[in-house]
Amino acid sequence: MPIMPTRPERLHHDLGAVLALARLLERLDPGASERAAAQYRQVASTLGALLDAAEPGPALDALLDAHPAAAELYENLHYAQAGLCRHALGASLGSEIAAVDLIRRARTRR
Repeated sequence: MPIMPTRPERLHHDLGAVLALARLLERLDPGASERAAAQYRQVASTLGALLDAAEPGPALDALLDAHPAAAELYENLHYAQAGLCRHALGASLGSEIAAVDLIRRARTRR
């Protein structure tokens, strides 16, 4: 059974449990055995609950930047609201601006 925060409000103070589970998730190999896969699912589920309750901000961003598996889990949890929210906005914006510019130039050449 997943370890859940005792209160539903967002965590404002301590990301220690999130950090510990993020590190553990990075070390687990979900394909090693059936038992390892079950442990991976348990850690991912518990980490997901903690990430869902965590207060967004610089501390959480730094933690997610350092732990790609936790960042991917966070992104999957928030995909419906924010899409690929952990991916660089600048790269997406740059691509969109380049596409608009290319379309504009193509129209003026006609």
